[in-house]
Amino acid sequence: MKPLGGEVTLHIDAPPGRVWALVTDVTRIGEFSPETVAGRWTGGSTGPEVGATFAGKVIRNGVGPTYWSACQVTRCEPERLFEFSVGTKKVAVNNWGYRLEPSGAGTDVTEYYRLEPVLPVRLYWALLGRGRGRTNENGMRTTLERMKSVLEG
Repeated sequence: MKPLGGEVTLHIDAPPGRVWALVTDVTRIGEFSPETVAGRWTGGSTGPEVGATFAGKVIRNGVGPTYWSACQVTRCEPERLFEFSVGTKKVAVNNWGYRLEPSGAGTDVTEYYRLEPVLPVRLYWALLGRGRGRTNENGMRTTLERMKSVLEG
């Protein structure tokens, strides 16, 4: 079975600590992502830690109605890894994350997504995966390039 996900890596001339502070500040995602136009911590959460919850306001493909997606931090290793699931507390549909790797005086940043391999998602991916994957990869590249501009600017 083909992987249900993808990733994009970009080098940013900033130390991992500065990159970490930006990629984990969900309230700033609207500045960078072409599809997630806003974010806010929820349920009393105020920052990145396993179990913290937040919501992302999404506009799919940059058009159409917006909607809020519930998210929960699933992996959090400061200055290395930030991952969260999207869905409900009972059912995650997909996972998004950032891996940070020191590289010279900067950081190689990988943004990735991984869909859950449940039957409805596998069917969706079989039908629309190639197009959606391309859209996601373009969006991740745009997000990382915008973050790079802020961090290097």
